[in-house]
Amino acid sequence: MPKINGNEIRPGYVIEHQGGLWAAVKVQHVKPGKGGAFAQVELKNLIDNRKLNERFRSAETVERVRLEQKDYQFLYEADGMLTFMDNETYEQIELARDWVGERAAFLQDGMKVTVESHEGRPISVALPDQVVLEVTETEPTVKGQTAASSYKPALLENGIRVMVPPFITIGEKIVVDTNEVTYLRRAD
Repeated sequence: MPKINGNEIRPGYVIEHQGGLWAAVKVQHVKPGKGGAFAQVELKNLIDNRKLNERFRSAETVERVRLEQKDYQFLYEADGMLTFMDNETYEQIELARDWVGERAAFLQDGMKVTVESHEGRPISVALPDQVVLEVTETEPTVKGQTAASSYKPALLENGIRVMVPPFITIGEKIVVDTNEVTYLRRAD
């Protein structure tokens, strides 16, 4: 693994620190009036999601970890386990739904995802930024209601609730942001 200086850490970098894998979330470079410059780094543990604030001086070195990224296709869910298939080798891996988290609700049959792993151990699953879902339940449109700021709740086919504009009706397909879990627009 390549070693980098403490002041070279950037958001998104994965480093080995205190015997674990940590992702840099925020990095702030500080040059105090007295003493040497340092990088104030907010780290997130990739295994157990703990957070840590750490100072790295420019003279310190840290190990930068490169994660292997591989494209997989989502196949199905059974007994709380999600099954993915490698598009090249057709090998299948199973990941716990709890490990994938709340975003597992956005998985659709055949969806392409990117699994990041370190030494063969999956670290994270990256879903597409947007998915198309059907509205299964929402309040009827009230005549005279303005579209400006009055959003209404809607239940989607995957069980997720989002706020939608008043003109959206049951049965319509909408585009949802999987990161923010928000309505973006009507589907084409």
